[in-house]
Amino acid sequence: MMKDGKKPRGHCIRCGECCLSSSPSLQISDASLVYDGFIEKRNLYTIRTGEVVRDNIHGELKVTDKEIIKIREKESGRGCFYYDEEAKGCAIYEHRPVQCKALACWDETEFMRVYAAPKPDRKDFIRDENLVRLIDEHGKRCSYLEFERCVRQIEEEGEKAVQRLLGLLKFDHDLRALTSQKLHMDPDEMDLIFGRSLKETISAFGLKVRDEPDGSFFLTVLDSASA
Repeated sequence: MMKDGKKPRGHCIRCGECCLSSSPSLQISDASLVYDGFIEKRNLYTIRTGEVVRDNIHGELKVTDKEIIKIREKESGRGCFYYDEEAKGCAIYEHRPVQCKALACWDETEFMRVYAAPKPDRKDFIRDENLVRLIDEHGKRCSYLEFERCVRQIEEEGEKAVQRLLGLLKFDHDLRALTSQKLHMDPDEMDLIFGRSLKETISAFGLKVRDEPDGSFFLTVLDSASA
């Protein structure tokens, strides 16, 4: 269809908007990219079942009903970790995920077909049985179902519920540090192993955590300016 007298675009003009808007999630077919080291585990993170996230496809917040493995976004700036804004190109272009290969902003048909295909979970990338056991234990102790339950109980139970919540936050925090130290792993890989830290994702519940000088945590309400 013509728009403003111009022919519709049917090719990439390297504007970078796709890569700047978000990072891709991985599909099962991307597993070899991780095994072969083209995508480093330190540059991935897990969205765990029950986590509140923004659905970029439908433009809304939702609670995930299955794990999603994503490439990190940039800490400063915006967009995919592997996107080079200055060069307007992808640092792993020849070995980019299948979603990126299918993405065409002028026609979403192929992308939606790929997006609907099977997605991996952490155990598709982690072969160490010790890590798998730690993942399972972390999932039992720090599930988002339990986390949300503790948050909801604060109004009724007050300090008791707060202390249970702080216990979950401490377990999540300490397990990451201990795993990285004992298994000689890059600390940045912990977001793939255990998902994003509860200290980070607690903001979805309207709360925030402050680190105290003695190493403990202080829980407070997220102010509107930070929400």
